[in-house]
Amino acid sequence: MLIPFKLTPNYKEYVWGGKKLRPQADITAEAWIVYEEDIVADGPYIGKTLAKVVELEGIALLGSKVVTQTGRRFPLLIKLLDCADWLSLQVHPNNEQAKKLAGSTQFGKTEAWYVIDADKDAQLISGLKPNVTSQDIHNAAGKKEILDLVERRSVKAGDTIFIAPGTIHALGPGLLIYEVQQNSDITYRVYDWDRPMNGGRKLHVAESIEVLNPDEKGTVKSFDEKVSSSPINTLTSCSYFSLTMLQGNKSNVKINTMGESFAVITSINSNIIIKGNGFTFDLSLLETLFIPAECPPFEVMFEDEGRALLSRC
Repeated sequence: MLIPFKLTPNYKEYVWGGKKLRPQADITAEAWIVYEEDIVADGPYIGKTLAKVVELEGIALLGSKVVTQTGRRFPLLIKLLDCADWLSLQVHPNNEQAKKLAGSTQFGKTEAWYVIDADKDAQLISGLKPNVTSQDIHNAAGKKEILDLVERRSVKAGDTIFIAPGTIHALGPGLLIYEVQQNSDITYRVYDWDRPMNGGRKLHVAESIEVLNPDEKGTVKSFDEKVSSSPINTLTSCSYFSLTMLQGNKSNVKINTMGESFAVITSINSNIIIKGNGFTFDLSLLETLFIPAECPPFEVMFEDEGRALLSRC
């Protein structure tokens, strides 16, 4: 039987990053905490990539539901983002558009954000203002004037935002974000705050216009305090993934994969313990554990008041 394992994140040093994820580094924008090219950090498959373990273990690691939906390719990419400046204003394709524009093996990019921490007055951009026309978009794409057409939304810690393909969006400064998405890195930049278009930061005006869907808004969903005492709360879900809040205070939360999907658990504000048949793992703040689908039921243990995020397909 497979047991859970930790992964060594891939770090990305994009221009908009900060120092929250790796204080010792000059700049870190993203930590790809669950990615098919991440290296297994412990257990029998230490040193191998997650993709290699998927190849070797298949349904035992992925789960029956996942293999039915997407085969034996790992389906998700999970990140932490430290936004010290505005990210580019961008849009992602759906599955069909990704295959057409980027190749037949490509996934689209549906994603969701959870706000771990936010500065006072932090904002993001998602969706267009009412009554914006296609001609308005054509005229403004690639230019600063596009900012007059988009919606800025205030966000705070605990908020969740679902970003469907076709949603024009950008994360703003002062945000620490957990992101779960389809396994795709296809990003079409609409506007990049007049940054130099070198170093791989070119604009994709034609592609952006083709995939942008003016009906997609990316509405902010605040955590419902009426159900905040429940140990398990679904924050958002779609056909590709679900994102769930686990919480407790000197208590345990039981999780069962049912063999359908792997599970990924990230501690977001405290230290936690994950314990099952034959394994115990301690997770510190912002640390992540990968649980294969064939693992029997296990417990997430909160020694003090704490929260963790659970992603799965």
